Amino acid sequence: MAWDEWEQTKADAAARQPSSTPLDQLAPAAGGGGVGRPDMAASPAAKKAAAKVIHDDLEPGVARDGKHAAESTNAAVKAFGAKDGSGWDTADALKRAHGTWEKQVKMLLGRLSSEKQALSATGIGLRNNDLDIATGLARRSRIHGI
Repeated sequence: MAWDEWEQTKADAAARQPSSTPLDQLAPAAGGGGVGRPDMAASPAAKKAAAKVIHDDLEPGVARDGKHAAESTNAAVKAFGAKDGSGWDTADALKRAHGTWEKQVKMLLGRLSSEKQALSATGIGLRNNDLDIATGLARRSRIHGI
């Protein structure tokens, strides 16, 4: 890539970058992701909704599409496989590639599951922490007759 092309590419990327999101400084004291942008914090209802989307849409979709890809790949492996004693190298390559892809799909499903559980448990964990702190403070409080 010539120097002029590189400079033009950088200028195009800078033009697409919102000017209100400088990456070299902290977020404003009031929070939020910049001018007119919402804060990154999510309400318990939003976390519950996100967990529901993972459970209802993403996990079943990944599993369904993974099954479809497995069936397609198996059909291709069979088509390229040995029919008269020797098959195409493509069949073995597809098997190896599919094995790697299958591991990635399993890892993705595991990650989605852990994210769903984390989203569901966040409110409970924070509430339990608050209760533990309140209990600890109440034991030391002189107001309660200690």
